[in-house]
Amino acid sequence: MLHFDTDYMRGAHPEVMKRLMETNLLQTPGYGTDQYTAHARELIVKACGLEDGKVFFLSGGTQTNATVIDSVLARHEGVLAVETAHINVHEAGAIEACGHKVLTLPSHQGKMWAEDLQKWLDDFFGDDTYEHMVAPGMVYISHPTELGTLYSLSELEAISAICRKAHIALYLDGARLGYGLASPEADVTLKDIARLCDVFYIGGTKAGALFGEAVVVSNPELFAHAVPLIKRHGALMAKGRLISVQFERLFTDDLYVEIARSAVARAMQLKEAFVRAGFELFIDSPTNQQFFVLPNEVIDRLQSAATFELWGPRGEKKTPVRFVTDWATSEDDVKALIELL
Repeated sequence: MLHFDTDYMRGAHPEVMKRLMETNLLQTPGYGTDQYTAHARELIVKACGLEDGKVFFLSGGTQTNATVIDSVLARHEGVLAVETAHINVHEAGAIEACGHKVLTLPSHQGKMWAEDLQKWLDDFFGDDTYEHMVAPGMVYISHPTELGTLYSLSELEAISAICRKAHIALYLDGARLGYGLASPEADVTLKDIARLCDVFYIGGTKAGALFGEAVVVSNPELFAHAVPLIKRHGALMAKGRLISVQFERLFTDDLYVEIARSAVARAMQLKEAFVRAGFELFIDSPTNQQFFVLPNEVIDRLQSAATFELWGPRGEKKTPVRFVTDWATSEDDVKALIELL
């Protein structure tokens, strides 16, 4: 079978596995107090262009979102996100379970528009009864979005400016950040994200690591008591170096973006083939996630030899689907799928 379900079906990039094996029998202090964690932090801070940024390594994406949002928000605050945001639709109420409401805005192919954000804030604070409502304490966006789309630099700058004027933290979910940075259509760099966001995370689970995410805190006022807060959310590993060793390798010799670039190239081949065959794009994505609308009979035929996701309920005649490439997807994999198509 060919597998295009998602980008975390494989283990880790061979270079990452090699580094894990090289350090496997070494004994180091726990909870991220080891030399590998210190070095990985230095590499990431340098790549982000920060002078005094903080970096923390957490076990997974949902744990990271829940920990960061709960730690940054006051008890009476909620987080603003678009309707299609991962924290709103695919995290089983993890944010609400922490006591914080997800406050939704319209989704524009997965993205938040600055004008929608500004209008929401104007309407909220323009209401005389706003103190009886859930206060906005953070804006959550993802890059790439749930639909594989990217924020432009001007879009990100506009959202950042609104957040800073309103004294609201801007948090960027970077579960697939490597694929966003590697896209030929991207004009946002890692340094831009570090400059414009208060906190964000660099995803490893979906981008070459066995598991783990790296939270980068650009705003020194945030995450004052990170370690106990991370532990309280079950996201702190005793064997902390297992995550940082992976990021140490990913951020050596530009491996992180280089392996993502291959995935994006394979995804573009896939998109071209589907369009050439006359199938409709559901979303025009420039990253490793590709969305199409396929006749159900085509879906049934492809599923005999390939796995992929239906994007929502099956339609009467046609259904949106998602194909995802990853850092290890080969050109032969894509050619085989195209032949099936």
